[in-house]
Amino acid sequence: MRLLVLQHCPVTPVGLVGERAAERGAELVTLFPHNGDGVPMSMDGFDALIVLGGPMHAGDDANYPAFAPMLSLIQECGQADMPVLGLCLGAQLIARAFGEKVYRFGGLEVGYPSVYLTPAGQRDPLFRGTPREQRVMQMHEDSFDLPKDAVLLMRNDICENQAFRIGSSIYGIQAHPEVTLTDARNFPRDCWAAMKRHYGDEAEAVEKRVLSEIETHFDSGVTFCRTMTDRWLDLVAAARGTG
Repeated sequence: MRLLVLQHCPVTPVGLVGERAAERGAELVTLFPHNGDGVPMSMDGFDALIVLGGPMHAGDDANYPAFAPMLSLIQECGQADMPVLGLCLGAQLIARAFGEKVYRFGGLEVGYPSVYLTPAGQRDPLFRGTPREQRVMQMHEDSFDLPKDAVLLMRNDICENQAFRIGSSIYGIQAHPEVTLTDARNFPRDCWAAMKRHYGDEAEAVEKRVLSEIETHFDSGVTFCRTMTDRWLDLVAAARGTG
């Protein structure tokens, strides 16, 4: 099982998803397209695609020209029904690849707010049998419109489109289930410009709240991530005929 990982910045690695994939015997090939790594012209030689998060706006092609070939890879996966996992910015790029808009939603969702499985989410192969209410790390100020062929799997009152599936194995998740404990604790300071932009003098208080939520919810987030990752890897294995 060979997975192509597109990483946008140093502070948003594949984390727990990568750890579980490696435990399952997968080979991960991680590229940094905004730091000089070329994006492959096709998915030849790979079994699935993981697109990670980052602070950039998913529509900013002028400053991030690597987005264009990334979108092409996602579209190729869609045509071939090849598994894709998009996390935060990765989910937004999937929405773009399938013709929808990404935009500022007017706030900053940070920490561990509740998200809820929709009825479809409760039946979905990745999420069925897990608690309807999930607490998973968030850090984003963008949202997106749901692609017309997508199935909404998770939602909340802050951003409606929290997770979706296209076809049988293309998944976008707005949250960051992949964060390690260190990455989660660093997120507020890693994104301090956004924290100050939205919270001003209250940014340190918000950081304190986020650190408290990490202590409460991180372990359950790990359980959710490992379950979700295992089931997505099962789809990858099945797609390549080894499941």
